[in-house]
Amino acid sequence: MRRIYLDNAATTAVSPAVLEAMLPWFAEAYGNASSVHTEGREAKRAIENARRQLAGALNAAAPQEIYFTASGSESDNWAIKGAALSRGSGHIITTAIEHHAVLHTSAWLEKKGFSVTILPVDAWGRVTAAQVEKALRPDTILVSVMAANNEVGTLQPIGEIGALCRARGVLFHTDAVQAAGAIPLDVQTMQIDLLSLSGHKLHGPKGVGALYIRKGVKIDSLVHGGAQERGFRAGTENVPGIVGLGKAVELAHASLDAHAAKMTALRQRLIEGLQARIPNMRLNGHPEERLPNNVNVSFAGVEGEALLLRLDLAGVAASAGSACTSGTLDPSHVLMALGLTEAEANGALRLTLSSETTEEEIDRVLEILPPIVADLRRMTAR
Repeated sequence: MRRIYLDNAATTAVSPAVLEAMLPWFAEAYGNASSVHTEGREAKRAIENARRQLAGALNAAAPQEIYFTASGSESDNWAIKGAALSRGSGHIITTAIEHHAVLHTSAWLEKKGFSVTILPVDAWGRVTAAQVEKALRPDTILVSVMAANNEVGTLQPIGEIGALCRARGVLFHTDAVQAAGAIPLDVQTMQIDLLSLSGHKLHGPKGVGALYIRKGVKIDSLVHGGAQERGFRAGTENVPGIVGLGKAVELAHASLDAHAAKMTALRQRLIEGLQARIPNMRLNGHPEERLPNNVNVSFAGVEGEALLLRLDLAGVAASAGSACTSGTLDPSHVLMALGLTEAEANGALRLTLSSETTEEEIDRVLEILPPIVADLRRMTAR
């Protein structure tokens, strides 16, 4: 039996259509997009087509509001550092469950003299617009709240927070790395100024991301050098990666509703099956306002690493949380922010689905997982 891959929040397989779109740009059409000859102009046109694809999916006012980067982490760094450093000083608001690309960047800016407020979340991992409003100060320059959490899948009220920030004249950034391709994102109606996304989370390639910068928003460059990306992000463009990202976003946007319906049905099948089969299990994150493909659970009396190893041996790929923090012994900062004990956080399991996941695979996991949990609990109780 083939392995079951349920770690799609960490990365996804490149779809055949995306790979097909990318392949010519590795060898047949390999020009540098900054060159003026035919080959260079072809590469430039491919990049601009991808820019239009992203702008359309996000409902950006113009393709020129899309800038390509090497990753979601770079996009987060650029948005936050660029906004802060262009203003020289001020106050930044973010939340306790952000990706480390946001939290570590905010901490770096704090060392540079900026003031940072980290808002707590409720037991489901949600922050409210009222919390943001209460934290706003006359010197607040930026609010950064992720659209969907990468570990527990909780969705944030981005539209409400965006409207509040726009009314107060404060820049609003959202890390949409997990949300892009999974839920609708409209930068105009949600009043988003800066938005980060990444290719490999939505069946695109690794090593490419994008940053939406609303026209009129001034931020400093992060990478200095040549005139690529209209002088804002130096470095020879990753043409195959950008083409792949554009195609992946276009495909995800076209099938958004159908994909969400399928993922939600499979997610609920898995959650309800686990609840029926495994006692003393906790569902982490909001029960309804969560990503369609995310299941995060904790099992009392079970150590997460042992659980992952047993699942791997049984042919199931899963994770305990963010792939960016694998290898550390520290409990998840996200789960601790939700109020879990250290033992509960260390016993967490994240199962994330994709369009390739089947009902048969979900049912197979429901056969495999309960006896593994029961066996690990017996071992712990000895």
